[in-house]
Amino acid sequence: MTGFLIALLSGALMSVQGVFNTQVTKTTGVWVSSGWVQLTAFAVCLAVWFTAGRDSVAALGKVEPRYMLLGGVIGAGITWTVIKSINALGPARSALLIVTAQLAMSYIIELFGLFGMDREPFDWRKLGGLLLAAAGIAVFQWE
Repeated sequence: MTGFLIALLSGALMSVQGVFNTQVTKTTGVWVSSGWVQLTAFAVCLAVWFTAGRDSVAALGKVEPRYMLLGGVIGAGITWTVIKSINALGPARSALLIVTAQLAMSYIIELFGLFGMDREPFDWRKLGGLLLAAAGIAVFQWE
């Protein structure tokens, strides 16, 4: 139940953050806004690291495979794409497409056991849920 609630909170925070970042971009530009997001996220992480625990930063050198360290690079891409999509489509349409794409990619990662994740067997119900989400996009777009 805790994981479920945290996931809901995560989705809500992503939507609010996307709108905030899009509004900041109107004044500063996309790269200044994206940089500000990453800089303030780093500051928060640093403050929490100092107060809540001191995991070894040197342990980053032991991460294998090395490409797993690209999360921050991907995060910059996420920030940019969210800002651009909200600006072009609005928060609701953008969120619907983003979440559906997340669901599809997550299912592909599970099916093929990519990036060190456990491989899961094909499930028609999961595919049906994904197709239902895609149908939801069509219904949401319908005017």
